[in-house]
Amino acid sequence: MTEAGDGEAASRLIDRRIAELGDWRGEILGRIRAVIHAADPEVVETWKWRGVPVWEHAGILCTGETYKSAVKMTFAKGASLADPSGLFNASLEGSTRRAIDFHEGDGINEAALKALIRAAIALNTAKKRR
Repeated sequence: MTEAGDGEAASRLIDRRIAELGDWRGEILGRIRAVIHAADPEVVETWKWRGVPVWEHAGILCTGETYKSAVKMTFAKGASLADPSGLFNASLEGSTRRAIDFHEGDGINEAALKALIRAAIALNTAKKRR
């Protein structure tokens, strides 16, 4: 797949990625995407780094990488976010990013994930105002 900035081209590439996966990973990525849009109707979809779906609002919120055994939702500034529901389960050692690895059969705590997305938006927008 080619590089694309944001907007409709990126959204089409994300649609295509979900369809091409054709398994539980596509289903999880699609559900994550729906939760992101429910949490932030103004989110901008982008496609970066030769094939990574990215969601932005005043900066990068998170990415949706797919691997053979996981869908990894990485929050760009996750180390600065409170995670009262304990969603972060990967990349915990870093000083900036945090991630949630979803595996086949995993559920999604949509309320907690929406809260985390909204916290990431608040962090991004607070830094932009300064």
